[in-house]
Amino acid sequence: MARSVLVTGGNRGIGLAIAQAFVAQGDKVAVTHRGSAVPDGLLGVRCDVTDGAQVEAAFKEIAEAHGPVEVLVSNAGITADTLLLRMNEDTFDRVIDTNLAGAYRVAKQAASAMLRKRWGRIIFISSVAGLSGSPGQVNYAASKAGLVGMARSIARELGSRNITANVVAPGFVETEMTETVSDERKAEILGQAAIRRFGRPEEIAAAVTWLASDESSYVTGAVLPVDGGVGMGH
Repeated sequence: MARSVLVTGGNRGIGLAIAQAFVAQGDKVAVTHRGSAVPDGLLGVRCDVTDGAQVEAAFKEIAEAHGPVEVLVSNAGITADTLLLRMNEDTFDRVIDTNLAGAYRVAKQAASAMLRKRWGRIIFISSVAGLSGSPGQVNYAASKAGLVGMARSIARELGSRNITANVVAPGFVETEMTETVSDERKAEILGQAAIRRFGRPEEIAAAVTWLASDESSYVTGAVLPVDGGVGMGH
């Protein structure tokens, strides 16, 4: 049976690969965006996850088109990299508000309908940076680490209602966002990977669709690294 799936920030990169993987399974998939084009086959909903009113309106629009959200993939995120001593509070707050508080906003909206249905899947897209740290990414790493505590708290609160909450932590994946990384930094990251290549968006999508499936129904509060072995031990 087709499920109502929402992927925030699902109009490009990893988010788009995740959305298309759910479409391939026959699900009804909505993606949030902030004004960019949305590929055919997806319901595009304009929504800035830093705005609670927009988040609430987006969930109403999705429910009218596809039914209440049953699978939430919280993927929307930004970076604003700079070293700690150069990072001002606005740069820190902006990343936290989008990546962490935005995840809270969409999870809260999704949980309400999931509780009524007594079934749901919530999947947060974190990063190896949230587990291992990354120079110049104090704000980003903090936001991605926070998703682990959020998911595990939600897992404990909602598990008795057959709602799971898990985290996928990608490593370096070749997308538009990572194209701006210097060749020197790419070589450094590649040297840390046990599998000597970068990841593909489709490999992240495969982990997400599994966590949303019935086969993973006894998995909750887990962090699944998909990073080629960069973060082993975390």
